[in-house]
Amino acid sequence: MENLKASFRPTKKKAVVLVLLMALLGMGLIGCGNDEDPVVVASKPHAEQYILGEMISILIEEHTDIPVERNFGIGGGTSNIHPAMLSGEIDIYPEYTGTSWMFVLNEDLIEDPDELYEATKAAYEEEFELQWLDLYGFNNTYALAIDEDIAEEYGIYTYSDLAEVSGEITFGAEYDFYERDDGFDALAAHYGFDFQREVELDIGLKYQAIDQGEVDVINAFSTDGLLSAYNLRVLEDDLFFFPSYYAGTIIRMETLEQHPELEEVLNRLADSITDEEMIEMNYRVEEENEDPEAVAREFLEEKGLI
Repeated sequence: MENLKASFRPTKKKAVVLVLLMALLGMGLIGCGNDEDPVVVASKPHAEQYILGEMISILIEEHTDIPVERNFGIGGGTSNIHPAMLSGEIDIYPEYTGTSWMFVLNEDLIEDPDELYEATKAAYEEEFELQWLDLYGFNNTYALAIDEDIAEEYGIYTYSDLAEVSGEITFGAEYDFYERDDGFDALAAHYGFDFQREVELDIGLKYQAIDQGEVDVINAFSTDGLLSAYNLRVLEDDLFFFPSYYAGTIIRMETLEQHPELEEVLNRLADSITDEEMIEMNYRVEEENEDPEAVAREFLEEKGLI
């Protein structure tokens, strides 16, 4: 046994080599992992974007060797993320078609959601060298939500259905919605709404107001987490008053040239998220304080995407 131990004793020469190897490792001259530049994934500062940002990041980490840097919750949202994409500080982030078309490109509304997506995609490639990948499937747009019992009583599924019985319905919204050029007055004119009563509500108390029967219909966003907590039906904007805000991934074309595998990896999210699924995930993060990474990972696992 003693002879065996002796055979493993380092000589002076071996000891010097070991010291040099350790020094080189410390200086990063000998790699023991992936030391290429990370792709930077960004998000806006609200629950839905944190969840989507995590989905993008997890897919990259699970299906490639590309390191990921998360830069979530950027204040100012698109106003600050878009310039950072153009400068190369950010590589990838989730965005909405209506925001890109009307806010970034400053174009007039295209009613058809498919035409809007294709026009936005083409303009982003030509003007910004940014690639819109496939859409996730859900539409986070402006919406009207009605008490489910009242919707069933009157057979209300669309805004046009609502218009036919609006004289017997009470509507509630925050002050800004009544004042905006594209708010209540324009909506009412578009559909012929003539509500029995119109109530101004605090933006943070709309859901409580409809739950307590103070109003029958409220304005909302179609993937609000609180929609899952109350007995509400989101109505179909059948005459396309509100813009569509379908979500999808935007990536720098330069980044895609460096990592072409990202297109297939990230397009795994195509048509995978319904409005109802996004509502539920938002609720878990916003109201139940669950970790967006855990919610995103669970969703991807349930869908077989990782």
